[in-house]
Amino acid sequence: MRFSPSALDRKLIRDLKGMLGQGITISLVVAAGISGFLTLRATYSSLLESRDQYYEEYRFGDVFAQLDRAPESVAERLESVPGVALVHTRVAESARILMEGPAQTPQALILSLPPGGDAPLNQVLLREGRWPGAGESDEALLLDTFAERWEVAAGDTLGVVMNGSLRSVRITGLATSPEFIYPMPPGGALIPDDERFAVLWMDRRGMAPIFRMEGAFNDVVVRMNPGALEREVLAGIDGVLEPYGGRGAVGRDLQPSNFILDGELEQLRQFSTVVPIIFLGVAAFLLNMVLSRLLHLQRTQVAALKALGYHDSEVGLHYLKMTLGVVIAGSVLGVVLGWYLGRAMTLFYGNFFGFPILGFRMGWRAPLAGILIAGGAGVIGAFTALRKILALSPAEAMSPEPPARYRPTLPERMGLGRLVGPMGRMVLRELGRRPLRTGLSALGIALAIAIVVVGRFSEDAMNYLMEEQFYRAWRENVTVAFTGPTPERAIREIAALPGVAHAEGMRVTSVRMYAGHRWRDVPLQGYPDEVRLRQLLDADGRLRAFPEEGVVITEKLGEVLGIAPGDSVRVTLREGRPGEATLRITGTVDEMLGMQGHMRLGDLNALLAEGPVVSQALVQIDPRDVEALEARLMEWPGVLDVASRDALVERFREQSAEMLTVMTLILTLFASVIAAGVVYNNARVAVSMRERDLASLRVLGFSRREISTVLLGEMGVQVLIAIPPGLWIGHRLCVWIAGTVDPERYRLPVVLSAETYGFAVSVILVAATASALLVRRKLDRLDLIGVLKTRE
Repeated sequence: MRFSPSALDRKLIRDLKGMLGQGITISLVVAAGISGFLTLRATYSSLLESRDQYYEEYRFGDVFAQLDRAPESVAERLESVPGVALVHTRVAESARILMEGPAQTPQALILSLPPGGDAPLNQVLLREGRWPGAGESDEALLLDTFAERWEVAAGDTLGVVMNGSLRSVRITGLATSPEFIYPMPPGGALIPDDERFAVLWMDRRGMAPIFRMEGAFNDVVVRMNPGALEREVLAGIDGVLEPYGGRGAVGRDLQPSNFILDGELEQLRQFSTVVPIIFLGVAAFLLNMVLSRLLHLQRTQVAALKALGYHDSEVGLHYLKMTLGVVIAGSVLGVVLGWYLGRAMTLFYGNFFGFPILGFRMGWRAPLAGILIAGGAGVIGAFTALRKILALSPAEAMSPEPPARYRPTLPERMGLGRLVGPMGRMVLRELGRRPLRTGLSALGIALAIAIVVVGRFSEDAMNYLMEEQFYRAWRENVTVAFTGPTPERAIREIAALPGVAHAEGMRVTSVRMYAGHRWRDVPLQGYPDEVRLRQLLDADGRLRAFPEEGVVITEKLGEVLGIAPGDSVRVTLREGRPGEATLRITGTVDEMLGMQGHMRLGDLNALLAEGPVVSQALVQIDPRDVEALEARLMEWPGVLDVASRDALVERFREQSAEMLTVMTLILTLFASVIAAGVVYNNARVAVSMRERDLASLRVLGFSRREISTVLLGEMGVQVLIAIPPGLWIGHRLCVWIAGTVDPERYRLPVVLSAETYGFAVSVILVAATASALLVRRKLDRLDLIGVLKTRE
């Protein structure tokens, strides 16, 4: 049986062919909205599932605790703590690895492995090679990210300083673990560092004698029973370990690697919520606006169909098919593009995080939601226009619309009409008689500008944060960390080294601050009386004075604990004199990085019941002498690490640059499509609505350039109107996104550079220019003879 399309279906095909350019751009806008939605949502959900699967398969712990030393028999007492399901004790010790190159002695954490490497918790994933031999003290696994950075392979031998002695260790294999997705050096490091921090896993029977830990442990990993209260489990573990130098148990959420990973995923979750809403919202808005205008142009055709006997429902179904045809084409493209980009972004983020288990899952709910939103917007737009037309009688609908009421515009009434000329007055009057259409068009372009601004916000904010924190607040360019509390004379010795302009010491210790049932583990930092190399800066860049007495805390720490200046806070000390102490809060500072307390060095020494000692040296030195200083200081037996500020900033930028570039590129591409869709469709609809007027001007002797000025001038004014609100909307969205970042790690300042604003405007101007060129071709091909035949 041969299919024969109806008359309305044939008309539908002709209409779609006639509006091919507009149909394509509308479909691209729909595709941009749906693909943006799917890309970010699917990437976030895939990464979250991959992380959870990795944690589960390799038995990532729920609670972590460190201590000085406890006999293995204490593990039984830990197992009896209510809520504890499984206990895994380990030996964890610090070491240094001697690598080739000037001052290359990365820190290392050595962890013990049970026989065969099958740990009950925090299992190790062997990526290459074999497990260390049972009882072997010269074999180890090496963290794969460190090995990749230093080009170390299984079978190589490294020099490792363990417990003060240099030993040759053969690397039997490369490995990773859920607790080192982000390899965070000890001592409150700010960023992961797979170049200066390594992890080694050694057989426990071979490792324990080196550190005199036979029959003892100093590190615990715990899994809780389902439904157990973490707060009660932490308190129970702390009670058992306190006599053995326990440093306070923490939950999985505060484990260093997971803490940073959670922050990154949370930021991605927030980003995958707000940006897709913008994409779909803009796509729905444009679809509604453009389709309603297209149907408005077919007013006489709708009236003719009604006059020929077609029912309103038949006419409505006909235009519903037209709408769905455009939407379905864009939806199919959007789903395909969203799947491809989502998979690519998941692989990119997965490699960045180092997930060994990675899968991309889109599901059916997200695509369906995107298609329904786009389709619903199209249908609403179509019937909004169609309802008004169908309400008219055929005779009334066939009649041309009454001409709009023209009147002098505001610039003309101000006497400025002569400055813009006849063409300019035509542009102003056309825009003035349809303010709603002009405003909606400008809003669509403004939202596209806002998307580009959001895409570059993170880079601007991070650049500002790095500049303020590392160059204004921290004015030293080298930081020296000692292995433990060191007499102040070490600062004088460093200051006497060649090239050193100034050196001063500070004491940093970790404490647990309590306020009622709330607590946080934070660093407490002590500064000398005449401190020169550190400044307290708030988020607005204002200088704050160091405390004369008591402790100054970050505002966020005060919010979390519910304390304010004048209150007292209880702290549990981890060094020096064990036990608890009470400190008075004398001020707060709105720092952008982390949560900590600041006090005078002498007061902190007294609090810890120790003499005039420091744990870090802040050094100001000629940048040309940094490498020589590092090499010399690393030979000192009491030095744990020497960190260059410039190298730290460079590593941070290196880690974030590629991710920011990818996100900016994707958002810029989508914003360009949306902007081009708005401008092009507005212009094409304007050409269709004013084709007779423009052609009449040509017949009257106006040139192509002059009639192009009328139409393209309207487009230009809409773009110019859209720029200020677009930049403002982008700024407000950035404020919202900044509020979603985990404030306990860092606070993103809402700082947008002139380059970002300029880039956003440039993207829109380029998209608008390209659209204008396409529309100009349409104007050059106006059918002047056909216009002369047009009836009134």
